[in-house]
Amino acid sequence: MLGAWLVLVVAGMVLGGRVFDRLTTTDSLRPDAESQRADRRVDQLQPEGPVVVAVVGGRDVFDQALVDDITAVTGQLRAMDGVAEVEDLYSAPGGRVGADNRSSLIRVELSRDLTEERQEQIADAVAAALHRIDAPVVLVGGETLAERAFADQAIADAALGESVAIVVLLVVLVLILGGFVAGAIPLVAALATVSVTLLGLFGLTTLTDVSEFTVNVVTLLGIGLAVDYALLVIARFREERDADPEAPVADLVARTTATAGRTVLIAGLAVATAMAGLSAFAEPLLGAMARGGAVAVLLATLAGLTAVPALIAVAHRRIPAAGDSTRVHAFRRTVVAALRGRGAAPGGRASAAAPRGRASSAALPERGAGLLVRLAAFAQGRPGPVALAVAAGLLALSLPFVFGVNLENSDARALPASAEARKVQETVHRDFSGGRADPIVVVVDADPAGAQVRDFLNALNALDGVLRMQPRPDIVAPAAIIDVTPEGETAGKTSRDVVRAIRALDPPFPVLVGGAAAELVDYRDSVAGRFPVALLVILLSTTVLLFVLTGSLVLPLKALLMNALTLLATLGVLVVVFQWGVGDAVFGFESWGAIDVTTPVLLFVFVFGLSMDYEVFLLARIKEESGPGVDSDHAVRAGIEKSGPVVTAAALCIGVVFLGFLLGDLIAVKEIGFAMAVALLLDVTVVRGLLLPALMSLLGEWNWWAPAPLRRLHEHWFVSRPEPSGARIPAARTPARYRALR
Repeated sequence: MLGAWLVLVVAGMVLGGRVFDRLTTTDSLRPDAESQRADRRVDQLQPEGPVVVAVVGGRDVFDQALVDDITAVTGQLRAMDGVAEVEDLYSAPGGRVGADNRSSLIRVELSRDLTEERQEQIADAVAAALHRIDAPVVLVGGETLAERAFADQAIADAALGESVAIVVLLVVLVLILGGFVAGAIPLVAALATVSVTLLGLFGLTTLTDVSEFTVNVVTLLGIGLAVDYALLVIARFREERDADPEAPVADLVARTTATAGRTVLIAGLAVATAMAGLSAFAEPLLGAMARGGAVAVLLATLAGLTAVPALIAVAHRRIPAAGDSTRVHAFRRTVVAALRGRGAAPGGRASAAAPRGRASSAALPERGAGLLVRLAAFAQGRPGPVALAVAAGLLALSLPFVFGVNLENSDARALPASAEARKVQETVHRDFSGGRADPIVVVVDADPAGAQVRDFLNALNALDGVLRMQPRPDIVAPAAIIDVTPEGETAGKTSRDVVRAIRALDPPFPVLVGGAAAELVDYRDSVAGRFPVALLVILLSTTVLLFVLTGSLVLPLKALLMNALTLLATLGVLVVVFQWGVGDAVFGFESWGAIDVTTPVLLFVFVFGLSMDYEVFLLARIKEESGPGVDSDHAVRAGIEKSGPVVTAAALCIGVVFLGFLLGDLIAVKEIGFAMAVALLLDVTVVRGLLLPALMSLLGEWNWWAPAPLRRLHEHWFVSRPEPSGARIPAARTPARYRALR
C-alpha cells in the first residue's frame, strides 16, 4: 500500500507542479447569462483589445517638461508592435484631467489578436515604459494587469499559507500525539494528499479550466481533512491497543479500520456530497471549485483508509500509548494540566488506568477532563435553557448578514491596499469618474433613428435612479450602445434596481443589459435559482449517510439544523469584520466595504461539509455506546468523552490550516480562512459541546426514531452481527467487524 502511494506521490511531484502553468482566470458567471451575452455583443459592435491604464500625477499637467516626457513615451508606445491605440491628455480629443488638476490619464489599448503569452509580454513592456515617465506619481494598472495580480497573489498566498500551516501543524501534532513519529503520520498523509491532489488537478486541466483560487482552497482543504482523518484513525488504534495489548498489530489495525475507518468513509462521503452540491450551481468558478474540492476530499478519505493504517502498521512501536511518559508526551501533559488549572499525575502518566479489557479514551487528553465533556455535562444538566440560549445567540450573530450584507464581485479593490492595480482603480474612480457608479451597458439591436428606439431611450432616461444616459458614437451597425449611469454605488441597490427596471421595459426589439451591476444581478439570480437544487443534494445525501450510520431520521434533521445555525452565525461575524472593517487592521487588510459574492456559497458548502465531519465523529461513538438498557444521556456523555478529544484536536489542526489563509494578501482568500476558523470555533464549542447534548437530552429516545420499515432495513443491511458461538473462525481470518464486536 505504501509503495502504491509512493508512486502516486512521485507522479504528483513530477507532474503536479506543472498545474500552475495551466491555471486560468475562470469566469464567475455562466456564459449564457444576459450580461455575458451583452458583453459579447458590445465586443462585436465596438471591438476593443485589452487595456492598460496609467495615472500620472504630482506635477502641473501642463508643465512643459512633463508634457515632453509623456509625449515621448506615448510616441514610443504607438510604435510598439502589439499596441493598437494610445490616448493621453495631449494627443487625443477629450483628454482626461483629474479632479485635483495635477494628474492625467493615459490609456493604452493592446491588439486583440495577441496570444495570452504575447499579451503578457506586451503589457509588461507597456507598464515598464509608462513607469519611466518622470513624475512623482506614476500608477499603472487596468483589468489585464489586475487579473494577473490576482493570479500571482493567489499562487504566492497558497505557497505561504501551506508552508506556515505545515510547520505549525507538525508542532501541534507532536504535542497532541506525544512523539515526533506519531505526529508525522498525519502530516505525511496530508502531504501525500496534496501531492496527489495536484496530480488530479493537472489531469483536470486537460478537460476543463482550473482557476488559481481553486488551487488555494482545495489544497488547504485536502491538508485539513487528511489530518482530521489521520487523527481519528490513530486515536482509535491507540484505544484498541490499550484494550488488548497482546493482540497482533494486524488485528489491531483491522479493528481500527472496521470502526474508525467506517467513520472516515461516511465523513468523507458527507464532505464529497457537499462538493457535489456546489456543482449544482451553473457558474464556471463554482463548478471548478466543486471538481477540485471533490478530488481533494476523495483523496484525503482514501489516505485515511489506506495510507494511514499502513503507516501505523509500519511505525506502531513509535506511537506512544495514552500513558506513555516520553519527554514530549510528558511536556504535552504538563502544558495541558497547567491550562486546566491542576497538576499532572505523577510521572506524567494518567492518574487512573483504564480497566483492563475495556477500550479507554486512549487517544488524546485524559478521559473526562476535555472541554467537550465539561460543556456536555453543563448542557445535560439544564438542556432547555442551554438549547434556547445557544440558538438565540447564534441567530443574533447572524443578524449582520441577514439584514446588512453587501455582496459584490471582487475587482482590484480586493487586492492588498498596497497593490498598484488597486491604487489605479481607486484613483480613477475618485479623481476621474467623480465617484459615480460604473455605467449599465444597454445594447439595442434596432435602427437608433427609429421612433420605437427613441421612445425606448426616453423611457430609460425617465427611470427612477438614472443619473445620466449617453449613447456611444460611431456604432456602424443598425444597433446602439447606451451607457446608463445609475445613482449611488456600482453594485448598490439602486444600480441593481435600475438593471431590473430596464429589463422589465420589454421593447419590441432585442435588448441586452450588461455592465458590472447587471453581472451582479445575474449572479445573484442564478445562485438563488440553483440554491434549492444544491440544498436538496446536500439534505438528501446527509440524511442517507447519517441514517446508515445511526439508523435514525431525527439525528440527520438535527444535524442539518445545527449546521445551518453555525453557517448563519459565521456569515454574520464575517460581515462585521470584512464588510464593516471591525478589526481589519488586526488581520492585515483594508476593508473594501463588501463581501465577495462567491464567499457565502463556498462557505455554505465548506461549513456544512466540515461540520458534518465532526457530527459523524461524535455520533459514530455515541451510537457505539448506546444500546438496549443504556440511558441516552449516558451514551451521549460516554460518546463525547471518548471522541471529544479527537474532535477538539482535529478542529485545532484544521483551524491552523485555514488560518494559513489569513497570511495571504487576497481579501477573498482571507474571507474564507477567517470564516472557516470562526465556524470551527463555534462548531466545536457551543454547537457540539452545548447544543448537541442539550438537544439529545431533550429528545431522549426519540433521537433514534425511524419508521419501522426503515428501521428493519437498517438492521438488515447496516448492523453487524457476531458469528454464532458454535462457529470457530481462525483469528487471522476472522472478519474485522466480528473481531471488533468480540
